[in-house]
Amino acid sequence: MLLQGFDTSPKIPDLWQQEAIRALQKGKNVVVDAPTGAGKTYIFELLVESGLKRNAVFTVPTRALANDKLAEWRSKGWNVGIATGDLSDNLNAPVVVATLESQKNRLLHGIGPGLFVIDEYQMIGDPSRGLNYELAIALAPLETQLLLLSGSVANADQIITWLRRLGRDAVLVSHQERPVPQEEIFLDGLPNRIPESITGFWPRHLARALMANLGPILLFAPRRKASEKLARQLAAALPLDNPLVITREQRRLAGEELNKLLKNRIAFHHSGLSYQQRAGLIEPLAKAGQLRVVVATTGLAAGINFCLRSVAVTDREYRLNDSYQQVRADELLQMFGRAGRRGLDKKGFILTAVNKPRLSEARPLQLKRTNQVDWPCFLAVLQESIQSGQSPTKTTYDLTRRLFSEQRIPIGLKEFLAAGGIEKSERTPGRGETDREKKQEITELLNSRGEWERKRAPLRTPLRETLIFDRGKWVPALKSPRALEKLGRGSVCRLRLCATPRYGRQVPLATIPEDPKSGELVLTKLMFRLLRDWQRKNKGKARLQRKHWTLEKLESDLIPLLPDLMGGGRLNELTENGSVIRARLDYADTEVFAFVDIAGSRLLNPPLKIRRIDDPITIRKALEPVNSNQRTSPAQWWFKLGLIDDRAQPTMRGRILSLFYQGEGLAVAAALEDDSYEIDDLIYDLANLRAGHRFSDFEASSGRLGNVSRQTYRGATIEGYLLKGVPIHYGDGAAEVLIEYLRRPGSTENLSHDDLRTGDIERAALEWRSTINHISRSPELEYERWQKLVAKAGEVMETLPHRPLASSLPELMPAQRQRYSCQFPHFD
Repeated sequence: MLLQGFDTSPKIPDLWQQEAIRALQKGKNVVVDAPTGAGKTYIFELLVESGLKRNAVFTVPTRALANDKLAEWRSKGWNVGIATGDLSDNLNAPVVVATLESQKNRLLHGIGPGLFVIDEYQMIGDPSRGLNYELAIALAPLETQLLLLSGSVANADQIITWLRRLGRDAVLVSHQERPVPQEEIFLDGLPNRIPESITGFWPRHLARALMANLGPILLFAPRRKASEKLARQLAAALPLDNPLVITREQRRLAGEELNKLLKNRIAFHHSGLSYQQRAGLIEPLAKAGQLRVVVATTGLAAGINFCLRSVAVTDREYRLNDSYQQVRADELLQMFGRAGRRGLDKKGFILTAVNKPRLSEARPLQLKRTNQVDWPCFLAVLQESIQSGQSPTKTTYDLTRRLFSEQRIPIGLKEFLAAGGIEKSERTPGRGETDREKKQEITELLNSRGEWERKRAPLRTPLRETLIFDRGKWVPALKSPRALEKLGRGSVCRLRLCATPRYGRQVPLATIPEDPKSGELVLTKLMFRLLRDWQRKNKGKARLQRKHWTLEKLESDLIPLLPDLMGGGRLNELTENGSVIRARLDYADTEVFAFVDIAGSRLLNPPLKIRRIDDPITIRKALEPVNSNQRTSPAQWWFKLGLIDDRAQPTMRGRILSLFYQGEGLAVAAALEDDSYEIDDLIYDLANLRAGHRFSDFEASSGRLGNVSRQTYRGATIEGYLLKGVPIHYGDGAAEVLIEYLRRPGSTENLSHDDLRTGDIERAALEWRSTINHISRSPELEYERWQKLVAKAGEVMETLPHRPLASSLPELMPAQRQRYSCQFPHFD
């Protein structure tokens, strides 16, 4: 049943919205505390439409939300620009929608818009991005008016206190009443007149909810696979009398599986989907009331910009990057806040069951800053104070006083200088790192004689000719399993058919079915995927299949390809264990990068250290031992990691870090210090910096960036910046996928697998694009390698295709703009 189209946006501002608008018009800074869906954004829209005389930047937490706002406001006829790191368009428009990080550099240099809006300002408490939000507010010029919006902060009054401490005239506009009241419904208490043919916990419970006219329903699941499985179960279990009709373009966009679900008015929604699938198909259909159930992942809850009549949460745990998190009370508040559509529903419903999250568990966040300070920002301020002849200790202290904390935030700079450094007044004003200071620092490796010598450029060498440092001594690399950590796939094993004992890898090739036909084998999923990808890269057209292989065909067709498929490993022997045929692979002839020492030995990943000539002994004693468990001030960490020298002046490494947002600059600086690392290679390897854990199957040569970073920072783990020596969001293998993606933009399905989806590849490409765009616009430091990287980034940006704006998304058909009555049929 289709009903007339609807518009859920408010038309006449509520009293609290009018109060906020009046305060803004008087020039005050305004903090708005109101529930999700109450109409916080409408305050800004009314302000613009009433004739805002100053330029405004409206920041949102994600690129997807920025694209949504761009499309929405341009459809109103507004002149709107966008800045999301990877995309900059119409930046001189009176309204620019942006991600907050894209504005940080301007704010750091005292440049701000007339009105700066921070949507979801509770992000100050986010462990990863909170520092950027905190600094944006602290550094915004006083002439920049602030509008902060959130519905999940318990101590908004403390934000007002903070703003007033910064010298701002700030007011709080609080509204606790929801425009659509909510009611909690126990699913077990609903009438149970569901056919026995509908099985499964959630299918039966949601069928009862739909029968009770509680749909459409937004169901939050903890992981991607769980959301897809639930959507399939629901589509198979819930009968439908009026399938959704979708266009040919929508079918192409959806893909086979999602297309089947959408016809049944069911969808899943997670970050593995492409942006066009989420923003151009699922979300518009959900907003238009065309879907009965949307199953979304918990981790994407903050990025959802639509409401449905009812909301249920299946679990309290979800995956974030490579770790599992418990759903916080304020996150539940955001999820449950999606229940009830303004202008359409009289009530929103929270659906729950035994041992499932309840409405009473959802509470606002008691906002507090993280325990970190923004290293890049402080290093930038430190460098600027030195160049302008100011006291670095006073400048950094003044900045800490502007942060969201009543307690003193120790940087440790004064103590560091007292331990052996000298104050600014005792050295040359405005001096950065001179050539003499650069020569004070050299990288040394531990050679085969147990002595330290200067590191030189690595050479490609067969693995059998290298040594590796294992358990305190140098041994032939192939006699240590550590030498194979970054080579090939499968498990490390001892090779038996060799003149001398050594390690290799073992990988399953095929299985013998329980009831096989004569001589038939089935390729393992891994081998089939590797073989399929190899064929596509080499433009092979023969049709592949997993089944109906013979041992002879395996030996003639697959074995010769193993070096290409397995990172250089050659067959040592075939073994059979139970029903699995495995290949043992020898990597003796595989070429790796090794350092040649003074004795002519070729060393694989030798221990490295930075030696500083005439390094003050007092400083070294003050800072040892390097131990992340003991309390170490930021200044001490900066010195240990080579970001400042003994006079607290930022080194070139520190200045490079100051140009980035988190720890990415640490890896970039380490790579630039390795003169043998070609800029042409590094520019694409940068894709690994923010890729996460999903690309590791594709890792090959781009792993060099991670290895350089690990060696330079000795595997250090520092909250917010490094995890075992690499930036916290680092992920090997993304560069290899990126190169293939750039070569063939439509190849994402060929590269994807169960854990790596189109959305992941698109997001990694956008992060890489954002990184090189940022580098291309960065200052050209007095460092030749950095200048080459900046120039190369600019060249690459010119070759990349223009990224389409959100307005290019397909539109819904007229029939799809009419609301569908998703009430489940009654069975009497």
